[in-house]
Amino acid sequence: MLVQAAGLALLAALSPTALLVVAVYLGSASPGKTAVYYLAGAVLMTTVIAAVALVILRSAGLSRPDQHSARDGLRLGLGLLLAMAGVAVLARRWRRGPEPARQGHGIVSRLVASPTPRSAFATGVLVFAPGATFLAAVQVIATARVSIGFTVIGTAVIVIINVLLAWLPLVLYLAAPRLTEQRLKAFNGWLRAHGSALLAGTLAVAGVILIFDGCYGLITGS
Repeated sequence: MLVQAAGLALLAALSPTALLVVAVYLGSASPGKTAVYYLAGAVLMTTVIAAVALVILRSAGLSRPDQHSARDGLRLGLGLLLAMAGVAVLARRWRRGPEPARQGHGIVSRLVASPTPRSAFATGVLVFAPGATFLAAVQVIATARVSIGFTVIGTAVIVIINVLLAWLPLVLYLAAPRLTEQRLKAFNGWLRAHGSALLAGTLAVAGVILIFDGCYGLITGS
């Protein structure tokens, strides 16, 4: 259970936007402080999402043995949703072709353009807003027949993994500032050009995992 949830959380963590933002912040005038506020916003949003989703799913009784059909149906539905989202992202990329490295004009781009602790915190909240892949990881924990203690531990693990691209670059920066900044800048251009393909791939993989899990549960009744 925990392995599957952690795997889905890792797929959710592979966000090009999250890494692009932290790369910009670590190259700003106050890199450490700005990145810490960004991480704080990310952790807060992820924790709130996980807690709310966990309470809702547990309240629905999906962890009970007699609710296996509803539980597996939920996983199948989420898997289909993720797979379709991945196909949609890939189709849009094929229609538009490879996109040049350029700045966006959305609210996140505007916040990142003028880094401050307050804007960095807000950016962390927005970038780590609810995502289907992370919610899929939460439902694995919430619908498992395990103790409350194990549920809390499992939720903490997937929260930490989900914000991986917010805290790992910061840790690397504190250990080797110049090298980390250079590597992030070099990787920045690749992400801008291939971010949509990475997103489509992670959505598709997560979708396949949940579709298989849901179908297996519905067929075997386990």
